[in-house]
Amino acid sequence: MVVYTSLTYLCVIYLTQYRADEEPVDQKKYLEDLCKPKCVKPLREYQACVKRIQGDESGHKHCTGQYFDYWTCVDKCVSIPLSQNGSI
Repeated sequence: MVVYTSLTYLCVIYLTQYRADEEPVDQKKYLEDLCKPKCVKPLREYQACVKRIQGDESGHKHCTGQYFDYWTCVDKCVSIPLSQNGSI
């Protein structure tokens, strides 16, 4: 049994709305925009890190870990509706 979330439902509607004579559109950006609100905590942690290291002149401090944590959250969210749809 496949359980469809509201995000999956929106993806199906979005994917079926283009006509055959139109160029297909990559859904990644659309899906990422739907998922970003679900990843607020990692985004806030990244933003806090960026603010913390603003004055670093040495260049040794960075927020790479927080940046990747945020995008990992977004990627996981995007992958769920795609795998439920059988698109992967």
